[in-house]
Amino acid sequence: MLWRVRTTLPDRPGTLAAVARECGEAQVNIARFQVFPGHDSVTDEMVLSTPDDWTEDDLAELLARAGGTDVLARPCTEEALEDQPTRYVEAARSVLSQPASFPDVVAHLFDADVHPTAPEQDVMEMAVGDVQVQIRREAPFTDIEIARGAAMAQLVSDVLARERPGFAPSGNRRMGAGATPEYVVRGSTVTAVADGVAIGEAIVHDPKAEDPGVRSIDLVVDVAWQRRGIGTRLLSDAARLARQLGAEEILLSTAHDNRAVLPMVLAAGMRGRIRMAGETLTVRIAVQELRPR
Repeated sequence: MLWRVRTTLPDRPGTLAAVARECGEAQVNIARFQVFPGHDSVTDEMVLSTPDDWTEDDLAELLARAGGTDVLARPCTEEALEDQPTRYVEAARSVLSQPASFPDVVAHLFDADVHPTAPEQDVMEMAVGDVQVQIRREAPFTDIEIARGAAMAQLVSDVLARERPGFAPSGNRRMGAGATPEYVVRGSTVTAVADGVAIGEAIVHDPKAEDPGVRSIDLVVDVAWQRRGIGTRLLSDAARLARQLGAEEILLSTAHDNRAVLPMVLAAGMRGRIRMAGETLTVRIAVQELRPR
């Protein structure tokens, strides 16, 4: 049986030898080993192969005999044996080809989740542009992992800045012949209007019976007015309108290769669960904490 195990060990000679000795005597194989140095201690992550009847308590006792504390052990698959540098290279390639995949890619890279899955989890924040993206997990993030996460986030920021200069502008700035869009709400629709002409629209749909807390949103911006922050403002206003109408979450669906989604969601200051399935990309965004429009 394979386990992914983390433990804190004293930073002194002979510590790793003690771990190897205890594992050898217990017929436990160390299949992979990674060290995260600290000041007075180190965090070690290991993939251990144990007899099938071993439990988390057995592993905690084994590492305690070697001087380990704060042991966290979880069953894992052979995927945990993948070469770590290769994982980071593949993650970077995924983000470069599809920036919208960043939240899921980086969460998978650090064996974490985009949204809370337990009451007490450590949080890593990464800045993409001016927006904070968070991932969470039970095991504390080390300083080295935080630095790696920041580097991945900077990669996304650089990609977005190159492909969409100024990807988070204000939807109220003056543009064109001096026109400033106005945002008008009628019923369940938010419309962006410039010089009396509708240039963008966000429609908040009624919830489905099987998912009453979720409202889907259709959002479109005239091609001539895209990349100017209008979609971001429409999304923000539509999210608040949906909250006012009683929604707990909103749902956006688009083509899998729509590279504008992540910049728009991030620029709106929102955190969503971004998923790709086949040719469709969906973004599910919690709106409970938003003030109604």
